[in-house]
Formats: sequence, C-alpha cells, structure tokens
Amino acid sequence: MTQIVIWLIAFVAIFVLTFQRWESVSPSLDRALPGLLKSHGDNRLLWGLSLAVLGATVLVRPVDILLTVLLAVIIGLIGWKLAGWAMNKVDLH
Repeated sequence: MTQIVIWLIAFVAIFVLTFQRWESVSPSLDRALPGLLKSHGDNRLLWGLSLAVLGATVLVRPVDILLTVLLAVIIGLIGWKLAGWAMNKVDLH
C-alpha cells in the first residue's frame, strides 16, 4: 500500500511540474527524441502523462526499470547482430 501511495504522489507531482513547465520541457524532448516522436509543442497532456508514469515508476521501482532497459538493450543487440549476419548470407547480386 505504501508503494502505491508513493507512486501516486510522485505521479501527480511530475505531471503537474511537466504540465506547468511545458515550454521548457518540450524543446528538451524534441532534442532527445527522433523526428517521428517529436512533439513540436503539441501533445502536452500525452507527454505529461507518459513522463509522469515513467518518472514515478523509476522512483518507486528503479531496479525493475534498470533490468527492463538492460534486457531490451541485449535483445536489440542480438537482433542487430542477427540482421547483419543474415544480410551477409543473402546474395543480393
């Protein structure tokens, strides 16, 4: 129960701060994200909710997030290596 209360408090705090300071958060997001995901100042509600969920989860369960990111990176690297290997095996001539 304590984790839920802490998560809700962190969620509300991050959401309110993101929503109030959107003019400074939006350019930072646009620099960090690829072109397809850039907000260009729009979607304040969507990005505020997304950042609040991620931020609150990182505050409450940091090890789970770290392990999930690590697993995603390992799977991505394996996929990248397999794709490179498959492209070397395919004769494109």
